Amino acid sequence: MPVTPGDTARRDAVLESALRTFARFGYRKTSMDDIARQAAISRPGLYFLFTSKADLFRAAADHGIDQDLRDSQEALQRADRPLAERIVDAFDFWAGRYVGPLRDVSAVLDDNPGLLGPVARGGPDRFERMLVTALRDAGHEPGAIAQTLVSVSIGVKQQAADRDEYRARMATAADLLTRA
Repeated sequence: MPVTPGDTARRDAVLESALRTFARFGYRKTSMDDIARQAAISRPGLYFLFTSKADLFRAAADHGIDQDLRDSQEALQRADRPLAERIVDAFDFWAGRYVGPLRDVSAVLDDNPGLLGPVARGGPDRFERMLVTALRDAGHEPGAIAQTLVSVSIGVKQQAADRDEYRARMATAADLLTRA
């Protein structure tokens, strides 16, 4: 039976609900009942989509990171915007949304590396490669700039009170590091 757009949208909504639920309770304390309630789906319906909690966790992490990477790539390729702004937008998609209410998503992923799928495991390297390409295309020597921006993002993500503060501090870093 072919998958309809509605099926894909429903699956995506379940994955996003699962990610929020795992962030709230942690992997071990989250039950399939918790996720079913959050996603407004029956428990049997959830098991129809995902055979186990580990399968759902892997799919949710891959889904979230894949979306972050797509949005980041799109932001970096916007040639109509200055490089520093594109970099801030890319980092916002990659890490900024995890400041504030979804802050614990990163911790849950870090605490359960054996459960991650290929997209989640390779996501950070893929993001850094996209950043290097954007910097190189803009005429910069990308290696040290990209690594420094990633390091700054990690620190700011832990220190920022909210997403707006994260963006402002990343804007300062991107501006300083991309000046010609």
